[in-house]
Amino acid sequence: MSDLHDLPAHALLAAYRQRTLSPVEVTEAVLKHIDAWEPHIQATYLLRPDLALEQARASEARWKRGEPMGLLDGVPATIKENIATRGDPLPAGTAAVDLVPAAADAPPAARMREAGAVIVSKTTMPDYGMLSSGLSSFHPLARNPWDVSKGPGGSSAGGGAAAAAGYGPLHIGTDIGGSLRLPASWCGIFSLKPSLGRIPIDPPYTGRAAGPMTRTVADAALMMQVLSQPDARDSMGLPAQDIAWNQFDQGSERLRGLRIGLLLDAGCGLPVEPEVRAAVENAARLMEAAGATIVPMQPFMTQAMLDGMDHFWRMRSFTDLQALPAVRREKVLPYIRAWADSAEGMSGTAVFNASQQFHLTRVAAVKACNAFDYVISPVAPNVAFQAELPSPTNDPLRPLEHIGFTVPFNMSEQPAASVNCGYTEAGLPIGLQIAGVRFDDLGVLQVAHAFELIRAPQRPWPQPPKG
Repeated sequence: MSDLHDLPAHALLAAYRQRTLSPVEVTEAVLKHIDAWEPHIQATYLLRPDLALEQARASEARWKRGEPMGLLDGVPATIKENIATRGDPLPAGTAAVDLVPAAADAPPAARMREAGAVIVSKTTMPDYGMLSSGLSSFHPLARNPWDVSKGPGGSSAGGGAAAAAGYGPLHIGTDIGGSLRLPASWCGIFSLKPSLGRIPIDPPYTGRAAGPMTRTVADAALMMQVLSQPDARDSMGLPAQDIAWNQFDQGSERLRGLRIGLLLDAGCGLPVEPEVRAAVENAARLMEAAGATIVPMQPFMTQAMLDGMDHFWRMRSFTDLQALPAVRREKVLPYIRAWADSAEGMSGTAVFNASQQFHLTRVAAVKACNAFDYVISPVAPNVAFQAELPSPTNDPLRPLEHIGFTVPFNMSEQPAASVNCGYTEAGLPIGLQIAGVRFDDLGVLQVAHAFELIRAPQRPWPQPPKG
C-alpha cells in the first residue's frame, strides 16, 4: 500500500467510507511528510498543523456519524496564497504589501471548505505572480523536489512543489500566462487551466484562471466538480452548467478518430530544447498509435504578440509600483523593479498598441485551433532551471521568452492542461500541453487521462533528502 501522503483523493474517500482510514491519521501523515520535505523545498505559507488537525478531527466526527459535509470531506489540500482565505493576509509574494487579513474566502477557497477539504497550508508564489520562479521578496526560495537546485516554476510555485512532494493530493493555483501549467510541467504533475470563468475567481482579470494541481487527472476531475460551482463575485464567471466531470475516464479509445494538431514551434521566445521536443514527438506517436490523426501545425504566435503583452504588463506593474511609498517599492525584487521601470516613458500610443496584442493573440489562437479537436505542444521550451533565477533568461528585458506555448490559451479562453510526458537524461520532468476548444474542459481531461493510460510508466515520486 502507498504511504498515506501519497494516496489519491478518491482512494482516501473510499477508505473513509469503509472506515479503514480516518482524516486525522491521514492529515497527521501529511504533516509529518511536510515536516521532512519543507526545509528543502519551502513550498508553504501559513502552515498551521494545529488548525489542520482541528479540521481533520471535525471531518472524522462527520464520517463517524455517516454525514460527510461534501465531496472532499477530510482530504488534505493546499491553496495558493493569492487566493483569499478568511482572516489571512495576502502578501502576493512580495514584502511590499501591507499584511491585511482577508475579509472572506475567495470562491475557490470557499468551495473547498464547503466540500469539507482539510486546508493543510497555503503555498508560496513570487512577487506579484510575475515570475515563472519560486523567487520572492517575502517567502523563502521555493525549490523543485526532483532536483532542489532547480526551481519549481511559477507563479504557482509552492503548489507545484507541494503536489510533487506529496503534501496531500489536492492543490489549487492560478494562471494568467502559464502559472499553473509551467510548474506542473517542471514538477511532473497534472494541472488544468480551465476555460476562463469555468472556476469562479475573485478578483477576476483578463486571462486569469484558478485550477487544480494534482498528480493525476482523476483527482483534478474530482476537484472540478467542486471548484466549478458558480459564484456571483466573478464578473467573468460562466453560467452554471451540469458537466459530468466524473466521466473523465473514457479509456485510451477516447483518442481514436481525433484530429490533433502538433505544435512544436511557438513562433516566439526561446527555441525548444531537444529533449523537450523529443518527448512531445514521442507523445504524438503514442496518440497516433492509439488512433488519433496527428497533423503538424505552423506557429500562430509572433514575437510582436509576446512583446506587446509583456510591455503592457510592464506598464501595469510600473503604475502599481509608482503608487507605493518609496520605502515599500524598494522591497520589491530588483528584477521586477527593473522590468517595470523599463516602461517609464512609454507613450500612450505605445501602450495602446501593446494592449492590442492580447486581442490579436486571441484571434490567432482560435483560428489556428479551429481545424483540430485538440492541440498538443510542449508546455515550455525548456525544463526546470536554477532555483535562484527569476526567469530562464535571467534578463528583465526578456522575461517572458518561455511562455509562447502557454499564454495564447489564456487570451483565447481555451482550456489547456499539462501532463507529464517524459524526463530528461538528468531526470527532470517534461510536460505535454493539451489544449481544447473553448468550454471543452471535460474533453481536455478525457484526452489527458487517455494519454496517462498509454504513456511510459512514471518514475517514482521524489523523496525527502536524508539528514
